[in-house]
Amino acid sequence: MTPLRVLIVEDDPRIAQLHQRFCEKVPGFEVCGLAANCTEAQEMATILQPDLVLLDLYLPDGNGMDLLRHLRIEGQEVDVILITAAKDVAAVQQALRAGAFDYIVKPAVFSRFEEALTSYSRYRDQLESGGILDQRDIDQLMHSSSQPTVVERGAVPKGIDPLTLTKIRQVFDETFDQGLSAEEVGAQIGASRSTARRYLEYMVSISELTADVVYGSVGRPERRYFRLEN
Repeated sequence: MTPLRVLIVEDDPRIAQLHQRFCEKVPGFEVCGLAANCTEAQEMATILQPDLVLLDLYLPDGNGMDLLRHLRIEGQEVDVILITAAKDVAAVQQALRAGAFDYIVKPAVFSRFEEALTSYSRYRDQLESGGILDQRDIDQLMHSSSQPTVVERGAVPKGIDPLTLTKIRQVFDETFDQGLSAEEVGAQIGASRSTARRYLEYMVSISELTADVVYGSVGRPERRYFRLEN
């Protein structure tokens, strides 16, 4: 099977190399080029004809959204996943309207990165399978290609904000196996203890975390949360 070719557009060399390593860990993908600005990206997209562009929004010579629109105007058969620090609603709306496949908030963690690429690979497999599509097949394709998940791993209930949920997931991704209390998590994401605990208990309910009561040196019990390995 021919690997899907990826062009990484990122002006920070360290982040570009990290994303390249992430790509190399996902089966079925290969990095065909690294571009540090819009000008380089346009030239490389024309020459290399990648299947997928991993695109930052903030570039030294322009905005990544302008590059995305340029690729669409030029009719290049390439898909785009935005990887950016922009978290505002306007940026997400622009991404949706311009046809971005997905939207990952920096700093990207491997689990979310892998999820995006795996979803894209399934999408490409469906498109290239040929034959006749029924309504269910079309619905799946439309959902995959036109609804960036931004930071969600699935539908969330009322009262759970996807952006806040992702911040908490990133805290646990960075702390690995270390258990955290609701107070510690709240301090890291800038939320109250009660807010953090609501999200943590939700993550326990969907089997992302497990909770245990730990007794401190003075005997005071504390509920601590630990990440579950998938």
